[in-house]
Amino acid sequence: MRRSIREVQAYKDRGEKFAMITAYDYPSAKLVDEAGVPLILVGDSLGMVVLGYDSTIPVTMEDIIHHTSAVVRGAKSAIVVADMPFMSYQVSPEEALRNAGRLMKETGATAVKLEGGAVMAPTVAKIVQAGIPVMGHVGLTPQSVNQLGGYKLQGTTPRAAVQILTDAAALQDAGAFAVVLETIPARLGKLISQRLTIPTIGIGAGRGCDGQVQVFHDLLGLYEDFKPRHARRYAELGVAIREATARYIEDVREGSFPGEAESFRVDPAKLKEVETLVYRGAGSSQAAQQMAE
Repeated sequence: MRRSIREVQAYKDRGEKFAMITAYDYPSAKLVDEAGVPLILVGDSLGMVVLGYDSTIPVTMEDIIHHTSAVVRGAKSAIVVADMPFMSYQVSPEEALRNAGRLMKETGATAVKLEGGAVMAPTVAKIVQAGIPVMGHVGLTPQSVNQLGGYKLQGTTPRAAVQILTDAAALQDAGAFAVVLETIPARLGKLISQRLTIPTIGIGAGRGCDGQVQVFHDLLGLYEDFKPRHARRYAELGVAIREATARYIEDVREGSFPGEAESFRVDPAKLKEVETLVYRGAGSSQAAQQMAE
């Protein structure tokens, strides 16, 4: 049975830390769900770690729908949160509601996530009023990377810090069930978490947040040339995959794959009959029929 967003609030109420991780396809969702992660985010980060874009901006509604649907099929108990891609919610609250509804109907997701603070509060309120759970996102908002001038630490001045706190509170007042805090000073992350009654989920926001979210590929070391400061690697799967592939290539080249263990057998008597038919010039369809009988 799938978890509900009430369980996320219960984590905060009893002071229990919780994890969220991104997933973008059926096998990764199945694996992290079986490991017990309570929340899975189908982030628009798929544009960078799966589709090869240099930002999240090119990601479309169709991309998110395609990947979220696969994740929902793979995860049986985790809450699945679908990111709303760039320009799917910024035009108007009405358009945002239509797109949020489409995500829910076509994917089976539990909730949606969108970026932005107080300015997006009316949009969040409209979506929530329609019965769709919304997760907020403040601090470093990747869809605004061009306006922010890059992926930089946010909230480094008193005014900027107060604005992020104000934004998070506005999302809470609008009905968001949780808010992501990205790339802000750890002390600010802790302060916001203490001030809000809804759970905060940090990514580069310090241990004072109620929960943490990380990207699947960062945790597992799938990209050796990129290691965000906020990520801790729990495996080096990029190395393992490359080495396994190289061994496979060499085994094929040497003729040691496939071996007996990877080959199929047939009754020698039947095989001899087929060989006789082929030798006598029998048609391939007749030979195949003999093998099947």
